Amino acid sequence: MPLALYALAAGAFGIGVTEFVIMGLLLDVSTDLGVSISAAGQLISGYALGVVIGAPLLTIATGRWPRKTVLLALMAIFTLGNLACALAPDYWTLMGARVLTAFAHGTFFGVGSVVATGLVAPNKKASAIALMFTGLTIANILGVPFGTWLGQAFGWRATFWAVTLIGIVAFAIILLLVPRSQTEPEKSDLRGDLAVLGRAPVLLGFATTVLGYAGVFAVFTYIAPLLTEITGFEEAAVSPILLVFGGGLIAGNLAGGKFADRWLVPSVLGSLVVLALVLGSMTFALHSQAMAVIYVGLLGAAAFATVAPLQMWVLEKAQGAGQSLASSFNIAAFNLGNAAGAWLGGMVIAHGPGLGAVTWVAALLPLSALAVAALALRLDQNTVLATPEIVRS
Repeated sequence: MPLALYALAAGAFGIGVTEFVIMGLLLDVSTDLGVSISAAGQLISGYALGVVIGAPLLTIATGRWPRKTVLLALMAIFTLGNLACALAPDYWTLMGARVLTAFAHGTFFGVGSVVATGLVAPNKKASAIALMFTGLTIANILGVPFGTWLGQAFGWRATFWAVTLIGIVAFAIILLLVPRSQTEPEKSDLRGDLAVLGRAPVLLGFATTVLGYAGVFAVFTYIAPLLTEITGFEEAAVSPILLVFGGGLIAGNLAGGKFADRWLVPSVLGSLVVLALVLGSMTFALHSQAMAVIYVGLLGAAAFATVAPLQMWVLEKAQGAGQSLASSFNIAAFNLGNAAGAWLGGMVIAHGPGLGAVTWVAALLPLSALAVAALALRLDQNTVLATPEIVRS
């Protein structure tokens, strides 16, 4: 794999840390800024909303730029956003800085996915995407725990100063290693691109991504209370167990990329089936501490085994549109799934049937995604079958 892919992974690492580290610092932020924990929690929702809105807007705004220039501009936004977080004097300034930082997230992964596929042979495109996303998985294993410790030991602002430094380093690595020859701007017109993205198979591809990842976050958002209240672990055991989740993320991410390179459609369908099975059977596994640890790792593997196949699948369905735009829309779809899953899990806990039901309710979401994917495939098949008739007429 080219060194440029590791440069993209460095950027993904920084973005992953800034997205998830706030979860471990909510109490520190709420105490320092004088807001409730629930208000501090909205910093997570604000970030997700920033990704959903920013991904298409920034991709459209930078559509005629060379892709390397886009990546560098996004890392500059990311770095300035985290600097603003570190200096934020109050809650609303911090919220605005988080949203600004999130704007870089979706477009970076969207454009980065296209750049990654252009750096390798056609039979390694999904693996290239998976390698870039490895930066995100390593952020969950190493970056987030370290950032949480740093913030708790030296104040939450220290974490954002550290992430700002990561942004500067990632900017320099991308500047040095990503070749300009691979980043020519796309020659496409926005109206035509949006028309392609509005086709039923493409929209169904986005819906598959939303539903599949909603299942993951319906459980992962509440993994701590699941492990403590149902499995019976002490609260101090949660962080080490999440390292197992991180190991599963890396394994599943790389495996999903390799399978998708060889069998794209079976990989999409198979990864959704596996995710549904893991979520459903986790309902029973949580009652055994040994099995619960194993299933946390399996959840990580099943969750990220879907990422590269879904990203490649949407890119293929959106052929004829700007790839960067299609890719960024799908990154927004992942984050919309994150928000929807967290909301659904909260509803199950607050209004019944309760915490113990979160896992099996979550399993229904990838099954729904599987049904949507099957419908998209049926539409594709009908289009192919209808083509000869159109030609003859």
